[in-house]
Amino acid sequence: MSGKKLASFGGYFIKLAAFAIVLGGCLVTDAFAQSENEHVQVGVFADYFRLSQTDSNMIGIGGRASVIGYKRLKFEAEAAYDFSRAFTEGQSDANGTLSIVRTNVRIIHGLFGPRINLGVHNIQPFVTIKGGGMAFRLDNAPVTFGTFGHNVDNLRLNSVSPVLYPGGGLEGHIGPVGLRADVGDEIYFNHGAHHNLRVTFGPVFRF
Repeated sequence: MSGKKLASFGGYFIKLAAFAIVLGGCLVTDAFAQSENEHVQVGVFADYFRLSQTDSNMIGIGGRASVIGYKRLKFEAEAAYDFSRAFTEGQSDANGTLSIVRTNVRIIHGLFGPRINLGVHNIQPFVTIKGGGMAFRLDNAPVTFGTFGHNVDNLRLNSVSPVLYPGGGLEGHIGPVGLRADVGDEIYFNHGAHHNLRVTFGPVFRF
């Protein structure tokens, strides 16, 4: 390659590199600006919940909203509804007769707490710890005098349980629109602590 062609190629490469640097700087500046200008974030999500007490895989939908507390600190509220799911349950009556029935369970989740972003760019990991409550609705099982559910009697007697949720996840944005994935241990307290895997995924919008 001649010196003239080499110089021409070098000049083209320098211009391309300069353009890439300027573009990268604009994207980083935009990411900081989006982070600084963000005040409210809302989102919807698909909810997967592994109910350990009945070995049931629950699927549902939910929504959440958060507001800026201080810099990377947000305060967030969310609610979700898990659709009906059947599990096998043994029932015993006053005469000692044992029968096997299918019981449907539905769950409503309500959580509130802080979330801390660990990054400032368009892809941000985060951690959270929330508290709240979980409401259980059980159907298709006889609940009469002298009859009890071997597996979930405590859920019938105390259908609303306090909850602690430690978790974390990853959130990515292009402008005001993004995607978010969460995973954590939703612990409910009902005659002891019950640990349950929970995963959510869905779009988020920031303003």
